[in-house]
Amino acid sequence: MKIRSAINEDVHAIHALIVELAVYEKEPDAVVNTVVQLEKDLFERKICAALVAENEAGEVIGFALYYFGYSTWKGQTIYLEDLYVKPAFRQHGVGDMLFEEVCRIGKESGVKRMDWQVLAWNEPAINFYKKKNALLDPGWINGRLFF
Repeated sequence: MKIRSAINEDVHAIHALIVELAVYEKEPDAVVNTVVQLEKDLFERKICAALVAENEAGEVIGFALYYFGYSTWKGQTIYLEDLYVKPAFRQHGVGDMLFEEVCRIGKESGVKRMDWQVLAWNEPAINFYKKKNALLDPGWINGRLFF
């Protein structure tokens, strides 16, 4: 397995994994982002970044998409938008490698905090983050508007 920064040629595979993640999260019709927009946001606008996990055959089997944010209390932060590994490759450390690489990038960038969300019903993900000694704070309510 190999973790590396995403390149333009990975966009179709990343988008396919995003759709697969939406199906897993019981929102199969929720993805409105396109391959073209994802490529623009990753490589032209650079408003987010992605890592990919490759198997021995060079197939993209997982990804982590993140971006930098800002906390008025802490300063610069990193936000892990999504981390997903194809089911056949779970339990082999791929998620760990992706997560740790995002952490490394954050630390090297001097961020003070890493944030993400996990669905309350997603016990495998909750257990994964608990193993990382992550604070899973039930005291915050997520707010969201769609435009």
